[in-house]
Amino acid sequence: MAAFLRRVKGGFQRFLERPATVDLSHYDKVLKSIAWRESRVEKLTDEELTAATAELRRSDEDTGKAFDDTEIVQLCALGREAARRGLSERPFDVQLIGMMELLAGHVVQMATGEGKTLAGALAAAGYALQGHPVHVMTVNDYLAQRDAEWMRPVYALLGVTVGWVNQTSTREERRAAYAADITYGSVSEIGFDVLRDRLCTSADGPDGPVQDEPGVVLIDEADSVLVDEARVPLVMAGSTADHQTDPEVAKIVRVLQPGTHYQRDEDGRNAWLTERGAQVVEKALGGIDLYSGEHSDRLAAVNAALHAHALLERDIDYIVRDGKVHLINTSRGRIALLQRWPDGLQAAVEAKERLAPTESGEVLDSITVQGLVGRYPIVCGMTGTAVAVSEQLREFYQLRVAVIPPNTPCIREDEPDRIYATESTKDAAIIAEIVATHATGRPILIGTADVAESERMAGKLAEADVPCVVLNAKNDAQEAAIVAEAGAFGAVTVSTQMAGRGTDIRLGGKDSADHEKVAELGGLYVIGTGRYPSSRLDDQLRGRAGRQGDPGGSVIFAALSDELVQVYAPDATAGDEPDEDGRLIDPTSRRFIEHAQRVSEGVHLEVHRNTWRYTRLIEHQRGVLLEYRNELIGTDLAETELASISGDRWSDLTETLDDAVLEDVARTIMLYHLDRCWTEHLAFLSDVRETIHLRALARETPIDEFHRAAIPAFKKIPDEVAARSAETLETATITEAGVDMETAGLMRPTSTWTYMVHDSPFDTDAEQALQRVRAMLKKVKGSRRR
Repeated sequence: MAAFLRRVKGGFQRFLERPATVDLSHYDKVLKSIAWRESRVEKLTDEELTAATAELRRSDEDTGKAFDDTEIVQLCALGREAARRGLSERPFDVQLIGMMELLAGHVVQMATGEGKTLAGALAAAGYALQGHPVHVMTVNDYLAQRDAEWMRPVYALLGVTVGWVNQTSTREERRAAYAADITYGSVSEIGFDVLRDRLCTSADGPDGPVQDEPGVVLIDEADSVLVDEARVPLVMAGSTADHQTDPEVAKIVRVLQPGTHYQRDEDGRNAWLTERGAQVVEKALGGIDLYSGEHSDRLAAVNAALHAHALLERDIDYIVRDGKVHLINTSRGRIALLQRWPDGLQAAVEAKERLAPTESGEVLDSITVQGLVGRYPIVCGMTGTAVAVSEQLREFYQLRVAVIPPNTPCIREDEPDRIYATESTKDAAIIAEIVATHATGRPILIGTADVAESERMAGKLAEADVPCVVLNAKNDAQEAAIVAEAGAFGAVTVSTQMAGRGTDIRLGGKDSADHEKVAELGGLYVIGTGRYPSSRLDDQLRGRAGRQGDPGGSVIFAALSDELVQVYAPDATAGDEPDEDGRLIDPTSRRFIEHAQRVSEGVHLEVHRNTWRYTRLIEHQRGVLLEYRNELIGTDLAETELASISGDRWSDLTETLDDAVLEDVARTIMLYHLDRCWTEHLAFLSDVRETIHLRALARETPIDEFHRAAIPAFKKIPDEVAARSAETLETATITEAGVDMETAGLMRPTSTWTYMVHDSPFDTDAEQALQRVRAMLKKVKGSRRR
């Protein structure tokens, strides 16, 4: 009973404290005070404005102290005036409210075109004046550099410095950028710098870390980063002599036929050889036993090649450009920069496409996006669609959402979905709608699911003599120019996902020349070719129309044969016969579409939740190891430990070598073996991960079994490091020049690189349950037919 009451109390509390209902009413009084202060601030010279802002900067003893109400009013007034002078833009009241909510440590939801970038910049300046180092995370390098340079005049007037990092930044440029009060960077670049810093062998100097201790992270497109990409591991890899490509296996698998030689599950997540398929492969490989221990490497290569052949589709999961495989970020519809599959699968896809293999290596360290964000004591963010994931933000990050009202009420007209029985009738209806609308000159934005669909839709429009511009992963370099003109008179733009595009669509085009003409036609018309797996993505697409009070409209076309419905509501059937155009207007069909999307959202949430159960342990182990590593770098711990376990050898060395040399020798040896043991531990955990699903088949709890394997293995690392270090101290050549690690065969990788792993390593309970339900439905349908 007590447990029941606690659950009821917790649910009632969540109901009362919905993360999307942060109370904003108290800002009415604050805004009046800001307006009064603004009338005085605008009389200051630029130098006086900067000096007035400097009075808000915290002293060393007050570093991190939050602003009181009076200081907040002063900061907002100064920030508003700095923006007016630096950008010729006077922030609206709603932008100042967004700024203040960011300073309160919340995620703010502001509609597209409402000025999130400026609100975020003013909040970043506020945190910097409090003495916090501030990192502004964006979704790509282009936005990081653009926003930092765009906001630089505002920061200069407020007396704070700004820098940015991207893929081309040198180590010195990175160090200078992170030394600024505010640093802009993509999630991946900031994360990769964390990984690189973890391999540093000194506390400072050229070989030292480029980042200081984390302070505040302000995340743009927060829902995308904190939810959609939270599970994505960022990886630091080192070169090895092992080449994982196997062209022979790729050639064999390429001729296998589905149903005969291999089977796929309904989700398209797993594929396996049939008995006949295994026989064909074994014969082609010289009559080997594929499932014997001595051929485990060949089995791994076959499984990877089969996955690449059967489950990954060109122009949907990846594209080929300039002789290389580029993965597509499914939540953004653009190339996922620096992202790749684990080495075996990456090599298999390259072999499938008959491309030269990229360099392979071993994982030196990794961190998930969620683990990266978790390093920061203060987290806040902004996005146009946070309410839908408010519970996840609370559960995983203890963040609340504040919905900022638009400066001008949104008058966009969102039509109900138009639902069709089949994809062909849906497509015909979409083309007919586009042709009729385009004849009026009203601009149209068509949102598609992937590259293949965007190109298919563009082909159908060409057949209908409707010129269009396509924005997808194949031409994302031109995206800013394409998006900027999507609101021009007569424009037709076909796009994959619109999240994180970073450019507003202005009616009448980039210069708004035909604004009134387009407005009279109803503004931008957004057409979705189907529901996305998440309602947030639908909302992001719709949100491109109706910017800052402009007219606009949206409609989504859906079909019961859409992949979303087939995967997540496979038993969906129309509640009535379609009309002569194939359209379904019965409520049952609509409910099936909505149900499929809700199931999809639930499955993805459970994937996030389940994966975090595994990575949380790894993050904890990494944190313990890093504390030890930092002690080795910053103290005499390495000398103390080696002296205690190799007393005689250490005594002999102290008689011939200077203390500084011995200090460097001890640190070099122990850091090498610590890093080596951690690399091996990660490889071990990867092997455990690969077989963890077998635990579920044995009715064991996978997470418990994972912990039983991971915890004892981690506890062995300190003793193993000590033993290996002692052996190296005894056997390696040590002179005044230091320890000769190369002769001892203990060299670090000759090259390192970073990438993001694109995988979902663990089946979740929700997915397993979904598969059982589908199997049950199939049996029921089968029995009815019989």
